[in-house]
Amino acid sequence: MPLDPQVEAMRAERQARAVPQLYTQTLAEARAADLASIQEAGGQAEPVHHVEDLFTDAGLPLRLYRPDLAGPLPTLIYFFGGGWTLGSIDTADGITRRLANAVPCQVITVGYRLAPEHPFPTAVHDCHDATQWIAAQADKLQVDPARLVVGGDSAGGNLAAATTLLARDKGPALAGQLLVYPNTRYGANTPSMLSGDDPHLFNKTSVGWYWDHYLTDALDGLDPLASPLLALSHEDLPPALVITAEYDPLRDEGEFYAEKLHAAGVPTTLSRYDGMVHGFFAMAGILDGGRRATAEAAAWLSRTFSHG
Repeated sequence: MPLDPQVEAMRAERQARAVPQLYTQTLAEARAADLASIQEAGGQAEPVHHVEDLFTDAGLPLRLYRPDLAGPLPTLIYFFGGGWTLGSIDTADGITRRLANAVPCQVITVGYRLAPEHPFPTAVHDCHDATQWIAAQADKLQVDPARLVVGGDSAGGNLAAATTLLARDKGPALAGQLLVYPNTRYGANTPSMLSGDDPHLFNKTSVGWYWDHYLTDALDGLDPLASPLLALSHEDLPPALVITAEYDPLRDEGEFYAEKLHAAGVPTTLSRYDGMVHGFFAMAGILDGGRRATAEAAAWLSRTFSHG
């Protein structure tokens, strides 16, 4: 189908304003512009009963969102997007507030370190280490360790998938994985990637720019922790919801990953949003599709936690 009318209006506005692509800016400019754009499109931040900033023993920043519920609580550990290069805990603030209220559940966002200052595999190990630390602090953080899910959007989805691979062998036990338009394969040469060349939207040049910052050597892209699609086995991974967007260069590799999980016996739900583009999950303030996807993610999380 064609671009959703709301997406088309957003694209036309960007074109009229001559909004520069992030990959044409310096890192500092791109990081500031990315956050400003997400906050503008995300709408007004929802209040949550308890919000607290804290740190792991290793010094990684976390932000905890706790609804007005008695613990121990089902908990989503969330990794923000931004191509491993942009983004912060604040980037995911709108998403995590909405999910905490809608599920309801506790959400903890991890402030992993960014490339190129901290290239692959730093972010993966930061996310897994934080997940282990949160599980070990279950009593203090009011976490129900039997109802622990990891998730993220874009690069955050990539990191969530990689974290499940590490957790399968090293713990902690996870009840699910929420993967929103994840990167799953470095150098993907898929139809969606080849056609993703719109100069006013996230495109294949954007994808390459992020990978170039994240990897110090192209051979690192063959590591399953960078490209989860290349893992030798996807068996015994936690149930997954994979959300993709029709007009997203990453669409096909996200859907291939869902197929890999399903073939390995992992309970997997794949949900493609027609007419949508990369980033729509964070645009609930201006896109009905973003609100629908948030509601779907919340419903899936609720069902997943009920089985924990």
